[in-house]
Amino acid sequence: MQFSAIHGLPEVKQHLIQSANTEQVAHAQLFLGPEGGPNLALALAYAQYLNCENRGEDGHCGDRSASHQQSKVEYAQPDVHFVFPVGSTKKITGKDVVSDSFITEWRTFLTERPYGSLADWSEYLGAENKSLNISKEESRNIIRKLSLTAFGDRYKIVIIWHPERMHPAAANGILKILEEPPDRTLFILVAHSTEQLLPTILSRTQIVQIRAFSDEEIIQMLVNHPATKEEVDRQRLRRIATLAEGNFQKALQLYQEVEDDSHQLFRDWMRLCYLQDYKKLLSFVDKFQKLGKENQKALFSYGLAMIREMLVHHSVDQLADYGEEDTLQKERKLMRVQGKDLEFVVNFSKIANAAVLEKMLYWFNEAYVQLERNANPKILLLDISLNVGRLIKRI
Repeated sequence: MQFSAIHGLPEVKQHLIQSANTEQVAHAQLFLGPEGGPNLALALAYAQYLNCENRGEDGHCGDRSASHQQSKVEYAQPDVHFVFPVGSTKKITGKDVVSDSFITEWRTFLTERPYGSLADWSEYLGAENKSLNISKEESRNIIRKLSLTAFGDRYKIVIIWHPERMHPAAANGILKILEEPPDRTLFILVAHSTEQLLPTILSRTQIVQIRAFSDEEIIQMLVNHPATKEEVDRQRLRRIATLAEGNFQKALQLYQEVEDDSHQLFRDWMRLCYLQDYKKLLSFVDKFQKLGKENQKALFSYGLAMIREMLVHHSVDQLADYGEEDTLQKERKLMRVQGKDLEFVVNFSKIANAAVLEKMLYWFNEAYVQLERNANPKILLLDISLNVGRLIKRI
């Protein structure tokens, strides 16, 4: 993968390109950023650029080195090694449950889903109900591989995806080589959080902070994606980008699987709650129950996104009252909705104050989690509808 294949993130790309061209490359780096973002994709592009024989200043690799030409398989460079969470199968058990045993599936996964999450990888392996980890055997494999002679690239590179999933023995087993690796050897760790990382691992790495994709970057990526239809509804893509919150894999899933009626459904639902029209509300609940789980979750995701916008709108109104123009302009830029979505936000904010919105935020979050745990959608929605109706009427 080349940097040009990753949309947006110019500031991070430029930092990585400059470090490679000036030979100021830290021997252990932690690419830290949110799920569904470009962490792993940037690590792949960086690894390729570091070993490129004909680097362009814009991050483009103009040719293939000799070792790259030995294999035409994507992500099969001899001096780039991968470590990632895996689990046992019927055919692979015990000490064989290591990354190398799943490398073929891994390369295909990277090609198809370069922004995929650990849950996507687990689904891809058919191991949804298993806990994937990096075993202590991996540390021995890493040390063994790095002791071998390089195939001719500038660097030997180890990319560790989800190092927080490392068995403590595996993490402790690579501490020495992580701190003092062989000459021209690099470690790139790709993680979403530092909370579960051993402090001894964290202290040995240089953190590269990677932000999530912006809404505009998500929209452009969807427009250019092969799965996207030729004629696209920009308003729908903007709504999807808002729901995805910088997670491209989630945005793609929403585009492919979820019907684009979230705005209409949410508006009708809130109207029925406000009017406390129980007969029509029960009909709405029946309709909701017949939706697929992803569409049910999408309604609450959309609701959470709208509540966020309403809270920002309340903040903007307060600043306008106090005449703080500079801060007001900054707050307005935080508003992410347009068109009908913005009109709804303004109108609903008139009947729901910040305290009401905060309670709704809690209920919607809880409902989303409960749906993932296979709660009864009819009972769930009816309960929230009655609570929202009573809450709004008190104002």
